[in-house]
This record gives sequence, structure tokens and C-alpha cells, in this order.
Amino acid sequence: MAASTDHENRNGSGLPARRTPDMARAVETLVPDALLARTDPALFGRTALQLAQGWVTHPGEVSRAASSLAAVSARIGAAATGRALRGLAGGDAAGGDDSAPMPVAKDGRFKDTTWAENPGYWALRQEYLALVSFLEDMVGAAGLDVDADERARLLMSLVGSIVSPTNVLPGNPAALKRAFETGGSSVVAGLRNLLDDVATNNGKPRQVDASNLRVGEELAATPGRVVYRNRLMELVQFDAQTDEVHEIPLLCSPPWINKYYVMDLSPERSLVEWAVQHGHTVFMISYRDPDSSMASTTFEDYLELGPAAALDVVTGITGSDKVNLMGLCLGGLMAALLTTRCAVRGDDRVNSLTMLNTMLDYSEVGPVSSFVSPEIVERLERSMKQTGYLPAESMATTFDLLRANDLIFNYIGPNWLEGKAPPAFDILAWNSDSTRMPAAMHAAYLRHFYLDNELSRGVLELDGDLLSLKSAEADTFIVAAENDHIAPWRTSFTSTELLGGDVTFVLSTAGHIAGVVNPPSPKAKHWVGTVGASGPDAPGPDAWRARSTEVKGSWWETWSEWISERGGGMRTPPATGNDEYPVLGDAPGDYVRGTA
Repeated sequence: MAASTDHENRNGSGLPARRTPDMARAVETLVPDALLARTDPALFGRTALQLAQGWVTHPGEVSRAASSLAAVSARIGAAATGRALRGLAGGDAAGGDDSAPMPVAKDGRFKDTTWAENPGYWALRQEYLALVSFLEDMVGAAGLDVDADERARLLMSLVGSIVSPTNVLPGNPAALKRAFETGGSSVVAGLRNLLDDVATNNGKPRQVDASNLRVGEELAATPGRVVYRNRLMELVQFDAQTDEVHEIPLLCSPPWINKYYVMDLSPERSLVEWAVQHGHTVFMISYRDPDSSMASTTFEDYLELGPAAALDVVTGITGSDKVNLMGLCLGGLMAALLTTRCAVRGDDRVNSLTMLNTMLDYSEVGPVSSFVSPEIVERLERSMKQTGYLPAESMATTFDLLRANDLIFNYIGPNWLEGKAPPAFDILAWNSDSTRMPAAMHAAYLRHFYLDNELSRGVLELDGDLLSLKSAEADTFIVAAENDHIAPWRTSFTSTELLGGDVTFVLSTAGHIAGVVNPPSPKAKHWVGTVGASGPDAPGPDAWRARSTEVKGSWWETWSEWISERGGGMRTPPATGNDEYPVLGDAPGDYVRGTA
């Protein structure tokens, strides 16, 4: 990954970059790497030692951060006293956040009105925000190198989440109110939820109640049939829902980290259903959840047995010599690789490419970089050799930590303190249905893309083919989400310069998944703009954003027009399967259910 080693460029402290302390190395020699890979995937233990040594060697910076905290605390105390006195005098005890010593951002943990109306709780929240700011300042005070600085900021963010007053009953006014209203039964129910999560959910508060969100019924419910199966994937052909369909079918390439049905979520929130109802013959790859027997399955296998095999089946069933590809996240990467490989081999079957929240350039990957470094990858490889795969919960925990407030700590109050059941939410149900990853494939992916960034540099070679993205001249529709923490939208934008065809770039609202599950609604909006020049004259993502046009409505509607123009003429729907590819069963299939 491309990263500056100039610490001054990172936080403006002017402090020199520092190497990993010998103390941290010495401690790690006492602990097996495989255990560290499982228990400390982001090297947080080492980071804590680096912070401690940095504070010892930079006492002046630490003193300045502490003095700043003390000054803010004094101002908070004075402001809280003023609020209390105004309340006693019949004035506005809540006051206004504009005059608060610490800025107040939107945070679901503090949505109860008591945090604004009660001077004591107002002061508690302000002191908490001041502490979070102090922890960030302490990272800058340590003078770490770039990689350690990023991990330290993530670590301190987690520490700040852990010490939030909302995590304990006295510091959570919503939980106290509910305890009073229920005569204490909510506290008992919360303790029961806590014990259950410790026993069955790795000690994390459960995000979702999926008992009534069943795959094939409430989720992944678009009617279809499995028309092909190999040792890695099943291919689903969805039933036509219109009298006529476009001649050119649509093949969907999902990520292999979770099940495919994020693209076929619940009815009226399903991108697959939307495409089918707008006259497209849609096929979907459904990857198998690998086990130890698939340890040697390679990245090339995923390309060959996944979208490449699916492309053959789709053309064989429909009789079309062209196929439109759509891929999400890692599935978008795989779709781009197939498009490029076809171009390199003189295969013109790929008619267009749609990529959703996908990175082709891994030089700036955002917060995920804290979990990907040469040393971390080496540890993961050693750990995966023991099992043959990366456990599903390992990747799930990684993504949870990247948004810990939203995906972990936001549930402590409602679940453990108020005794409520988690919500029944389709996206979270899908998110919890993650899969394992074969050791060989996952190691190759991390090394070739995250560590070496070979694809964007034009040096990636797969099965003897040198894959230059400029060879991919199919029209491309790229969707990114402005709050995506896994595929940052500015990084996704760099794909517009890498690909060889005409590119349309769309920026959606929300994050990595909600930006995709984006059905038409009065609140939906997105931005569309021409990409313009490439190379040194390219405007860059921020210049594109400044000149883009805001469009009311979902990007689904804009894409529907774009893909219809590339769908060919209209025809009667093709048969489901054929003699060569007979129907093997009903959608969503055995692989997504984990029954095969």
C-alpha cells in the first residue's frame, strides 16, 4: 500500500517517524503467532506498547494534551453550573449546543433528551466527548510512524467507545427510565441478553433478531432456479416477470465474504427483483461456504469456476453472444478481472460492466489498512494453515471494529441495559450470514491486491494473462457510496482512470451496503457527472463532485436507463435452463443455505 513515512504529513506534529519499539518485539516472542493472529488481528497489543513508549519519550506533547483536557473540563463545569442555575431560575436549562465546550455530533447512543435537558447528564456527555478528543490528541503526542499511527487511532477510538457512560446503567438515562417503568424487569431481561450473548455470540451484543428473516422466504425470495453447480458455486436463473425481456442477459457477481442475497434482499428492497421486473434475464452466482477441504482453492479458481464458468452457462442457456456483468465489492473486482481477461484473450462476450462499491486501486483503502500489513498477512497465513480457511467470524469482527460505535456499542444500551430484543432488520441479518475464505485464495488476494496493488499498476498476472485494465473497453457504470468505510468512494473513483471504455460514475448516499440496497424512495438521492479526461488532466474525485448533478431518487433508476440502453432488443423470455444445463432445484439453492 502506498503510504507516506513523513509523520508531519500525517498529523502536523513535526515529530519524526518512529520504528517499532524493541519492547513490543520482545513481548511478542513470548506468544505464538497463531494465537496473536486470532486474538489480536490488528496488532493492538504492540500498538499499546508503542503508544506507551512514545508518551515516555515525548513528555512535552503529553503535558500539552493533558493541559488542554483540564482546560476544557473546567469550561464544561462552568457551563453546566450555568445551565443548572438557569433551570432553577425558570430559564432554559437545556441551553444550546452551539456554546458547548465540545461539539456535539449525531450519535444514537445519546439520543435520549435527558442528555440535553439535564445539566448533570449534559456535563457527563461533554466530559466524555472531551475524553475522546484527549485520546486522539494522545495518539498525536506519541509520534508514531504512519502505520502505527493509524492503528493507534483505531485503538483509541475503541477505548473511547468502551468507556462511554451509556455502557453502564447509571450513565444511561434511557435505561434508567425503562428500569423505573418496568419495575426492574428490564434490568433482569438485559442481564439475560448479556449472558446469552456471552455464551452464543462471542460476547458481543446481538445486532439482529433473524428468527423471522428466513433465506428463501423473507430474504432471497425472488423466484428462480439453480441451473448449474460446480465445486465452488451454484448459478441461479431468476424467473421472468415480464412478457418480454432484453436480448442481452445480466450476470451478477456477488462478494464471496457473505452470501449473495444482499443483491436479492427482501421484496421491494431487492436489486435482483428490480432488474427482473424491468425486463432483464438475471443470473446470480452463489458461492459455496468453504471448509478445510478447500484450503488449496486459489484466487484463479474463484475466477475460473465463478464468473468465467457462469459466463459460459449464461450464453449457453440464453443463446446470446453478449452478457452484461454486474459486480458488488469483491464481486465487482472479479467482474472487472473477467472483463479484462476476456479483452486480453479476444473474447468480446462482455457487453457492459457495472461495479458497485468496488476498488480496483488499493493504494488508499481507508480504515481497513489497520488490518492489512505484511506482518499481519504473514500471521494470518500461518493461522490459516492450521484450519485451511479464515473463519467467518474473523472477517465479521474486523468489519465490526471499523464501525464499532454503530455495530457493537450502539446495541449495549438497548440490549443489555434496557432488556430489549434486537431489531429484525434484513441488512443486519444478511451481514451476520458471513462465510469462510479458503487459505490459498485469501492469502493471494491480500498479497496481490492490498499489499502489492498489482492490478492498478498493470502487473497482475493470472493464469499466464497479464491483465491491464485499459484493455477492458466495455462501457462501465460505477456506483460508490459517500460514507463507505470498506471501499472509500474516492478510491472507487480512481477506477474511472484505469478502465479503457466509457465510464459513468455515480455517487450514492449511505455506506457500503445501504448505498447498494437503495430502492426508490422520496428521500433517495445521488450524484451523476461525466468523468472527463484521464491521465494527468483527470479532475479527481473532489473536482468531479463539485461539478456533478444531484439527482432526486435512487441510483437504481439511473442505472435502469443506462443498462436498458445496453440490453439489446426485446424478445420472449428464454427457457429456464436447457438440456446441457438442466434445472437442479429451486432458488436460492443449496450453497446459500449451507446444505451442500
